[in-house]
Amino acid sequence: MSKKKKLKVAVLLGGTSAERDVSMSTGVAIANAIVECGHSVEAIDPAYGDKKIDFQNIDTGDLVKADHSKIESEKVQLDRNVFKTIDYLVSKNFDVVFLALHGGYGENGQVQGLLELAGIPYCGSSSAASAIAIDKHISKIVFEANGVPTALWGHLTRKEAIDRHQFNALGLPLVVKPNKQGSTVGLSIVRFWDEWEEAVEKAFQFGDSILLERFIPGRELTVSILGEETLPVIEIIPDSGFYDYESKYQSGKTRYVVPAEIPDQLTSAMQEAAMRAHDGLGCSGYSRVDFRLREDGKFFCLEVNTLPGMTGTSLVPKAAKAVGLDFPELVERIIQLALK
Repeated sequence: MSKKKKLKVAVLLGGTSAERDVSMSTGVAIANAIVECGHSVEAIDPAYGDKKIDFQNIDTGDLVKADHSKIESEKVQLDRNVFKTIDYLVSKNFDVVFLALHGGYGENGQVQGLLELAGIPYCGSSSAASAIAIDKHISKIVFEANGVPTALWGHLTRKEAIDRHQFNALGLPLVVKPNKQGSTVGLSIVRFWDEWEEAVEKAFQFGDSILLERFIPGRELTVSILGEETLPVIEIIPDSGFYDYESKYQSGKTRYVVPAEIPDQLTSAMQEAAMRAHDGLGCSGYSRVDFRLREDGKFFCLEVNTLPGMTGTSLVPKAAKAVGLDFPELVERIIQLALK
């Protein structure tokens, strides 16, 4: 048996998006797993250029409560530091980059594009697929074209007249969220029309366009994809009844059923739809596809996450564990997929 090559891996974590804290937690977990795999690793925060994170001596317990005030006040300058990060990666001849960035330039294809120009392999989907997948409006158009059921929706930009009457056909409750954001950041469920303006204003704090989507009552499920395989379906049961930011990232706030207790035929149909969504967007490596399931057995695709969370409460590691892959093995598989 040939000895596994020891790789020089860079983990990019943090960044400047509203999901910076979760990215830090994801990145620390990944970096420690890479060490267990026998590779050398540096964890780098592109918000500060070539700043290295001491990932083996950091407490991630309070990262999801991090203060973003400095990032917000200095965002334009800090965003530019990503170019310094790329220069550093080139100068140090890393074999591969593991992207642990969520939201912002880390998930919208910009960092991926820079890495492509620099000729550095990286984990996850291409710049083009990332840019499409982060846009919920365009993603839904792709879903429909590929036979993936999705909830009725509307799209609104800041330049358009904000008239709620044009969305009456969507009915209530109505989900209002930023068009290019994740982790339920900026999301509201409008149950009465007098909540409309506040929800729209909240969503526009995180971008120049928002998505309005018919609320699907029922169960929350997700399908992870690794390479060309779909992993077991997971059901997500938050204590609060809504899988919000706190439920996602605070331990003990949510119960997970792996595999989900649904009929085999429904499992297969959902996994096939997940793969069609993944392939339709042009994704590669790994992703996570989120669904809502109604009582009548009909399911609807919400979105595809091209850089899903990899924290202690994250879903992709749970799905991988259900098929016998522990966390370091999962990370190794993702790295090897990138090198192909």
